[in-house]
Amino acid sequence: MKIEHIALYVTDLEGARRFFEKYFGAVSGECYHNKTTDFRSYFLSFEDGARLEIMTRPNLKEADKELLKTGLIHIAFSVGSKEKVDALTEQFKADHFEVLSGPRTTGDGYYESCILALEGNQIEITV
Repeated sequence: MKIEHIALYVTDLEGARRFFEKYFGAVSGECYHNKTTDFRSYFLSFEDGARLEIMTRPNLKEADKELLKTGLIHIAFSVGSKEKVDALTEQFKADHFEVLSGPRTTGDGYYESCILALEGNQIEITV
């Protein structure tokens, strides 16, 4: 069994698509548009076959983005090496995203950094 995809509602669909293309090498499918509901989405594919659906529609309600809460907290991307974690973290800093932690080795042995990006969502970058 595998997770087929994860879906994320965003207010800026095109900005979200560009974010994942720029920082994580996502390849975007065609935009789907339901003209009845004005729902729009893209499926983004990543090098290892993982997929993320980014979606939008009018009148989205802003969700509570507290980091210490139940529910989905972050999306983690494995970039392959400590050097790549470091470099991508520096790129996020240079692009004025908030680095929440790291790069560091956690108590359970992960080398990671966490950033706050993409409409207040937490993204983890790990080896």
